Amino acid sequence: MALRLRDRKDEVLRSATDVAVAFSNNRAEQDTRVIKTKTEVSGGFRTLKGAQAFLVIRGNISAVRKNGLCASQSLYDALLGSPWTPALTN
Repeated sequence: MALRLRDRKDEVLRSATDVAVAFSNNRAEQDTRVIKTKTEVSGGFRTLKGAQAFLVIRGNISAVRKNGLCASQSLYDALLGSPWTPALTN
C-alpha cells in the first residue's frame, strides 16, 4: 500500500488541491449505510409501505445533495406539491 501511495501521490492528494473532487468516491456505500444503521437500531421497518416511504425520502435527499441543493428546502417544496426533479439528459 505504501508503494501505491508513493507512486500515485498526485491522485491520492487530488481532493486536497481540487475542491471539485470528493474526498471519498464511495457515495453509494454511504447512502446505503443509513438504511442499514436504521434497520439495526430499530430492528427493521414495521411495514413495507413505511420502508418504501423512508427509501423515497432518503433517495430524494441524497439526489438533491449530490446536485448541490438544500435538502430541507427540497422537502418543503415537495410537500407543497412542487418536487425537485433532475434535468433530463440526452
